[in-house]
Amino acid sequence: MAYEQEYSIPEEWLEQIAAEGLAALPELIRVRINTAMVAERQKHLGVKPYERSSARRGQANGYKPKTVTTRVGAITFDGPQVREGRFYPPALEKGWRSERALRLALAEMYVQGVSTRKVAAITEQLCGCEVSSTQVSRATAQLDPILEA
Repeated sequence: MAYEQEYSIPEEWLEQIAAEGLAALPELIRVRINTAMVAERQKHLGVKPYERSSARRGQANGYKPKTVTTRVGAITFDGPQVREGRFYPPALEKGWRSERALRLALAEMYVQGVSTRKVAAITEQLCGCEVSSTQVSRATAQLDPILEA
């Protein structure tokens, strides 16, 4: 018998998708990623919230907003913080404010001969968010090692 995987989608998400269509995607992504980041912080700390244990490896220290430009627009995530030690949510790339796929698409347009200013204008029309010509140049620099190989 073939393995069948069941998917559990909360009813309110289905209602939101039915009501808003694709416009609901940024909020659904935000909620899902925020939940995953909180779980990662719990895993890092070794305990659940308010749990007392000798296995605890630090203290939760609230959240810090981080806006990331994605293919579906700009999304502001609640990045969980810890008081002691080093923790950065794996779902967010450290030091970047845009999604890797978006950066590679920007660099690819530039490599194909589109100017940095035109790439910025195209991205604003497609994603609804501003991308500076400097960001396009940085994304292009990411491709340099790949192209040289």
